[in-house]
Amino acid sequence: MAGRGHGPDFVEALARGLDVLRVFSADRPVLSLSEVAGAAELARPTARRLLLTLEELGYVAAADGGYRLTPKVLSLGMAYIGSLGLWDIARPHLEALVARTGESSSMAQLDGSDIVYVARVAVPKLITLRVEIGTRFPAVQTSQGKVLLAALDGDDLAAALTEPSRSGLPRYIGRTAEQLHDELAEVRARGWALADEELAPGVRSVAVPVRDGTGTVRAAANVTVHAAETGRETLLEEHLPLLLRTAGEISGEWAAWQRRPHSTVQRATSVSVAT
Repeated sequence: MAGRGHGPDFVEALARGLDVLRVFSADRPVLSLSEVAGAAELARPTARRLLLTLEELGYVAAADGGYRLTPKVLSLGMAYIGSLGLWDIARPHLEALVARTGESSSMAQLDGSDIVYVARVAVPKLITLRVEIGTRFPAVQTSQGKVLLAALDGDDLAAALTEPSRSGLPRYIGRTAEQLHDELAEVRARGWALADEELAPGVRSVAVPVRDGTGTVRAAANVTVHAAETGRETLLEEHLPLLLRTAGEISGEWAAWQRRPHSTVQRATSVSVAT
């Protein structure tokens, strides 16, 4: 994994440390030193030093003869989400949407060829996939991913599609590259995307873009249903209009939040008074 940087300021040790964090997953929550070294393509002594450093910093902990991530890792992603102001803004709108539809709703952003969930309000349903904040799925197999990919220009889209997925799911072969580009063009034109049991059997969803203050698509919001319970007609004719309204409200409030005035607080200078 490491060794990808070419710039004069690239810090190899930092890249390797991040590689170590990325080898853990829901399927592999606890890894031995040898497993970490192999997965991160590192020499065993290097992997050991990185793990011990991450343990001292509180990002990993010893467990069952190996290592596991700690909740402190969440602070890395939540700092990003918090800086956007997106979750605090989206939460009440997603909760209201879920109350009206009775279905789960999420928001995700694009990371390479994957989507990463940054917000979610769920209802108890027999959905075959476990989704939580930080969950990663291949973008081309999800409604949110299609919305986010459709917003990219030609070069950025090509770069995203050539990057390997880090979701751990097998490569999707349900369409050709030409069919995918045609679908993304349609998504771009109509403003929403559908994924009908492409990610997993029984999972059907529709997604729309969420924009920042410049009008740039920065996230996607969706409604997810169980295909056996909710048909495409209900999803598109009843839930989609509510989702479009919700995404518009989130986008509007997010834009206002980004335009808020920033104040600089200066530290008071102590003054000595002669008595």
